Amino acid sequence: MKKIFGAIVAMGMAAVILSACSSSQKAPTANSQKRAAMGTWVLNNISFEGVPSDLRVTTVLNGIPYKCLQGSVWTLPGNYYGTYTTSVSDQGCQPGTQRIVWGTINQNGVIMLQFKEIYEGEKPKNVTEGFRVELTSVDGNSMVWRAPFAAGNQTAYVVYQFSKR
Repeated sequence: MKKIFGAIVAMGMAAVILSACSSSQKAPTANSQKRAAMGTWVLNNISFEGVPSDLRVTTVLNGIPYKCLQGSVWTLPGNYYGTYTTSVSDQGCQPGTQRIVWGTINQNGVIMLQFKEIYEGEKPKNVTEGFRVELTSVDGNSMVWRAPFAAGNQTAYVVYQFSKR
């Protein structure tokens, strides 16, 4: 009787342990998020969170009017050398393709996508400035970035929403 009871308890504990292990999901890593972000993306929408009503945001990234980036196509290949292409030609926008070097990192538990613009004749290792955005979500169909910026005495965010092409 003791052996049967012991076997039942052992099987019950094993079932609990196995179910706990199988239901837990690993947190995304910088590498897994980089793999998910690879591909060609269309920037569908740029919005703003936490911006005071008296502040008007007109530019993003390196002083680009945010309306110029709407509809831009971002190519993020596995070799880190990508591009983004803008096609809007009105509202002071200049269409064109910008080369970038990109990657992902884990910054204090937050997965960040970082990139720097590479101009003709430049070597990526010599470019010291770039951009870092929170990679809020990415899957096979959509990707969302959040870029914090100072808005008066508080932090606000530029939110970039992409769809996979």
